[in-house]
Amino acid sequence: MTNYAELNLFLPHLSRTDADTALHEVITPLLVDLWANDYFRRFASCELIEASVGGFSYLFDVSTERLVAAWGISQGKSSVPRKEIATRMRGHPLSNGGMYHRGHAIPHTLGGSTDINLVPQLGKINSGPFQVLERLAVSSPGALYFTYWLYGPGDGQVPIGVEQGLLSPGATAYPFRLSTFAN
Repeated sequence: MTNYAELNLFLPHLSRTDADTALHEVITPLLVDLWANDYFRRFASCELIEASVGGFSYLFDVSTERLVAAWGISQGKSSVPRKEIATRMRGHPLSNGGMYHRGHAIPHTLGGSTDINLVPQLGKINSGPFQVLERLAVSSPGALYFTYWLYGPGDGQVPIGVEQGLLSPGATAYPFRLSTFAN
């Protein structure tokens, strides 16, 4: 599991008024560094690139053609109908057996697209506990939602786990929520 302790230096002092600047200029670069360093420790020959699609960002390993992390600021519920992406999703490879879905790293309800945003994900996770933070992100405009995908040795396409997080500036009870799931 990634050590997110550094976030505690910033989150208690982060108000809604300065959240947008802090999330973009301080917290997101910190998270990207954490993920890139963690991933590089396990896969030294990786070739990481950062790409942006539809207001969300993605850390992608070009050498293994797999998603490492995805993140973005919630704008609330997306108005794009699901049927518009259904055809595109059917074209995404899924040869991992019936237990897996074409899971969205950034949920469709938040504005996540297809292609780089799709990851083989256990159906029992994708259609179950993973939805808790997804729904909370949709109902929390201004919050930073992220997923960090964990892979075993080799260059396989199926993650062995995922860390899913939500940072909610101005929230007093739970400014940072993190869930970790085996895949």
